[in-house]
Amino acid sequence: MSEYPVVNTMRHVGMVLHECHTAEQAGRTGCTVGVVLVADLMWLQRLSAFEPMLAHSGITWVGLIAHDLVGLPAVRNLVADYLFNFIALPAPIEHIILVLRHARGMAFVRTQPRNIWPESSIAGEKHSPMLGRTPPMQRLFHQIKRVARTDAPVMIDGQSGTGKELAAQSIHRQSTRRHAPFVAVNCGAIPPQLFQSELFGYEKGAFTGAIQRRIGRIEAAQGGTLFLDEIGDLPMEMQVNLLRFLQEKTIERIGGNQTLTIDVRIIAATHIDLADAVARGRFREDLYYRINVVCITTPRLADRLEDIEELARHYFTRFASRHNKSLRGFSKAALHTLLHHNWPGNVRELVNRVQRAVVMADGRFIQPEDLGFDPASPSTMLMSLEDARAEADRRMIERALSQARNQVSVAAQLLGVSRVTLYRLIDKYRLKPSFFEAQAQPDTQFLQLVSAISTPEPECPDTDGYIVN
Repeated sequence: MSEYPVVNTMRHVGMVLHECHTAEQAGRTGCTVGVVLVADLMWLQRLSAFEPMLAHSGITWVGLIAHDLVGLPAVRNLVADYLFNFIALPAPIEHIILVLRHARGMAFVRTQPRNIWPESSIAGEKHSPMLGRTPPMQRLFHQIKRVARTDAPVMIDGQSGTGKELAAQSIHRQSTRRHAPFVAVNCGAIPPQLFQSELFGYEKGAFTGAIQRRIGRIEAAQGGTLFLDEIGDLPMEMQVNLLRFLQEKTIERIGGNQTLTIDVRIIAATHIDLADAVARGRFREDLYYRINVVCITTPRLADRLEDIEELARHYFTRFASRHNKSLRGFSKAALHTLLHHNWPGNVRELVNRVQRAVVMADGRFIQPEDLGFDPASPSTMLMSLEDARAEADRRMIERALSQARNQVSVAAQLLGVSRVTLYRLIDKYRLKPSFFEAQAQPDTQFLQLVSAISTPEPECPDTDGYIVN
């Protein structure tokens, strides 16, 4: 970093710098303002690998960008997607400091308690946040934030139990429609003969039993968001009616002749492969392209194992306060079991097991059998101390190599060991070759993140920022 005069000047004016390589390291610094130093094209080529860090919801980013790079499309996308402000270099240090302090003030305001739904929360339920610090969840939060800015239809795919409706609610709560209704329709749970009346409503006397007018789900979402859950289960004959509404933005209640214009944002979700369903003739192709303008995916719990303990403790706190206040938490054996289960039911299964354990536990700490696991199964048997240490070492090495983009020297720095030691451990634990193959770029070109800007002011916290080299 010393080759950049602006960085040295920032140090000389009292700014504290912390070098970071991952979003997790950045989060531990407590900084709220980031400085992205884009001095060459090599950094732009590696941008996608560091989107989780740039998308860190607690950081306000300012760009210091070489003047001849500002006009590049990749730089413009960077500014639009991630930056609060940017400065073309060279620039006076006084101007840079002024912009950074402005960013810090804005970051301070944004971190204060508000009555707007938090970005990582689930709409309508204060006790059901979308928790996650792993890269898959940080990518999801960033995607939600981006799509919430527009009114484009969104398709959310993912396995059952991964929180597709919660993601839809989060999109709604971060959009300009957040003060209007969010109406969810489970397309697979409504009988075909009732679907039209449920969706479009009906007039009094439209059929036997229609003793009064009823507003349909679409009309109830006027001005807000209509969430069509499990749209892949929608009967073919109902797909035609839905497509007509999506094309014309109008409806007629059953038994009525008044055409109503409806302004709603459509978010759909499915656990099946809709493209495959189209190929098999089970889903209309025109409807598929109408609802699949933007697609985001909710990750499996098995792909975010590092979030399991946080999720389990969150739901433990929620359920224990209602059902069993004498419980103190999870035993080590229970946590071990949670971390080694394959979670076919994803987060929904985790919530179910934790709730069951809170109700069934007899002691002060939840045991594996309280969670519904077989005590004799391999995943619930306690490891020896040596095996537990080996497993922890292996997982941390894999994680460090993944975060370092397979560059062994960088991973060694993250782990606090020498490169020779890390190669020995890779061989000892027989890690897959994909974890330690060298990359084309030398280690000296690896993206560095440095937090900065901690000149104390009484009205703002003493933390801020990152510099990307």
